[in-house]
Amino acid sequence: MTDGEMADLIVVGLGAAGASAAIDAARAGLDVLVLERASGGGGSTAASGGYLYLGGGTSVQTANGYADSVEDMIAFLTCEMPDPPHDKIRAYCEASVAHFEWLKAQGVPFNTKYFGGKHFEVPSDETLSWTGGEKAHPHVTVARPAPRGHMVAAQGAAGHVLIERLIAAAEGAGVRFAYDANVTDLVTDDGTVTGVRYRSEGAERVATARHGVLLATGGFAMDPAMLAEHLPVMARDDVYVVGGAYADGVGIRLGRSVGGATKHMHAQLITSPLYPPEGYLKGVLVNRDGDRFVAEDSYHARTSQAIVDQPGHVAYLIVDTAMYEPPSFGQQQLIDVWEDFASMERDLGLPEGRLQATVARYNADAAEGRDGAMHKHADWCQPLVVPPFAAVDCSLGKAVFSGFSLGGLATDVDGRVLREDGSAIDRLYAAGATASNLAQGSSSYASGVCLGESTYFARRVAAAVARDAALAAAA
Repeated sequence: MTDGEMADLIVVGLGAAGASAAIDAARAGLDVLVLERASGGGGSTAASGGYLYLGGGTSVQTANGYADSVEDMIAFLTCEMPDPPHDKIRAYCEASVAHFEWLKAQGVPFNTKYFGGKHFEVPSDETLSWTGGEKAHPHVTVARPAPRGHMVAAQGAAGHVLIERLIAAAEGAGVRFAYDANVTDLVTDDGTVTGVRYRSEGAERVATARHGVLLATGGFAMDPAMLAEHLPVMARDDVYVVGGAYADGVGIRLGRSVGGATKHMHAQLITSPLYPPEGYLKGVLVNRDGDRFVAEDSYHARTSQAIVDQPGHVAYLIVDTAMYEPPSFGQQQLIDVWEDFASMERDLGLPEGRLQATVARYNADAAEGRDGAMHKHADWCQPLVVPPFAAVDCSLGKAVFSGFSLGGLATDVDGRVLREDGSAIDRLYAAGATASNLAQGSSSYASGVCLGESTYFARRVAAAVARDAALAAAA
């Protein structure tokens, strides 16, 4: 065993969260050591779309004529969140504008371009877009809609550019890095976390943390055992799991090993986007009983989770000829076309008359520019009247689904890891996908929440450690 490494703050993992914490901690005068298991930084951030969910009146929103408010952002994020952490939500939203400016100050590139359509990925390098269900039911009933997706201006490599700029900023701040450093244990002294044990260059080593250890190793999507236990749908062979190679839950397990509690371990982001093409949003999604179950203009992950929740995970998108186009992302397959809905429901094995009744009600409402059943926005209400009529298979196991884990260690607003009784473990912190914060499930998610909360709450960890270090120095 080799001892001797020492730092004020030890950061385990070099994704967006780890890099953000390291930057602010070093600039606050702390000696920061980052231990990264891989041969370079990046993690899941590098493979991401580079979206950050930010609002409340960012400069890009203002430049495009959107007067977003903190209260509307809070209401949107809170809507349908299973267990809303109100202190975290308010802190995140109130600091959102300043956090965006901080990202720009680190050299992360953004522009003032805006894309207003429904999308899974913006077609070019537009920074501002709609990345959630802001204009869809039920969110539109509680908050004034505004686009809050802020993509790094680097088409096709936005996540890579984000982490590249953050690591460069950390290097410039004097952060120390150790790569190929696999942390295996936390070191404690009478309940206080004092350092880590790790393997590097074939040797077992110990690093001591004077003021704290931050776990920022990502989620657990790459650990088959944890997926099977917590997210059985994600564990299926036909679901594509998204994440960095080392997003295998190690940080969560480390936190648990010293008494850390976990939250929302059954939460997932799962998606099989119906759009583009936008025309699909004008159709109706039905389950194997021929009934609708979600507003088709919902955020793509909300719709996908609703499909997973249906009996047998079966869902069909019904469109007419005026709406049909080949799908772009979910690779949903066209089953067949029919001249009438009676023949369609018979061939699909749906209960007799059920699909016909569903479409008849929808058509009657859509002709009046409304959707009385699922409250789809009027922009997407169009009767299905142009034969032939198509059925597209959106079922789990037929369409292509992908996703990642959302649960993690329980933390307070400053990232302190909490025990089951709510008490904090002294000098242990978690951020990014290792912690449970605002991302709690597909139905309440918006693209960019993960990177937004990862970078912001990691910075709160840095501030908390810096305050504790200052108090210790003054004692």
